[in-house]
Amino acid sequence: MSKGNTLVGSKIKGIRESKNIALEEMAERSGLSIEQIVSIENDQFLPSLGPLIKIARALGVRLGTFLDDNDALGPVVCRAAEREDNSISFSNDATEARKNMEYHSLAKQKAGRHMEPFIIDIHPSEEKEFKLSAHEGEEFIYVMEGEVEIAYGKEIYTLRAGDSIFYDSIVKHHVHGVAGHAAKILAVVYIPF
Repeated sequence: MSKGNTLVGSKIKGIRESKNIALEEMAERSGLSIEQIVSIENDQFLPSLGPLIKIARALGVRLGTFLDDNDALGPVVCRAAEREDNSISFSNDATEARKNMEYHSLAKQKAGRHMEPFIIDIHPSEEKEFKLSAHEGEEFIYVMEGEVEIAYGKEIYTLRAGDSIFYDSIVKHHVHGVAGHAAKILAVVYIPF
């Protein structure tokens, strides 16, 4: 497990305990089960961004709080060679904890941000059933390599290298590679706070 994964779970637990929020209250606020929260805090798995955003809201913090390395107030430059150090694996299914997406944060050092830019490596998967999630904000996705499908409401959009999509993330959605193929995307998630 990468260093990034360990930091996220322990940061969530630390913030929850510092605010004296019981697991039951956290579950009620976030809509997640106590079991899910415990497994996240213990770094057994990381959910997709949707549940992490719900946790951030329940704790009254920005999503970036879980990902931050330090607090740079000026511009933040992320060199290509450093991207691997900023990698976080998320699973899109809490029960099986598949690691089919690897997120490379492009702004971990930027304090007070409302946008989360990522390069995301989508690993091949034959999965056909996806759990859609929704959260406040907007998302922009640009396909760098391969082919991806975006389930958005009742629609399915297929994007190839060079294509992009911008949508309101309050509508249930899911981003995944076309079955059996890898892809690489630039994703920018905006979360109002």
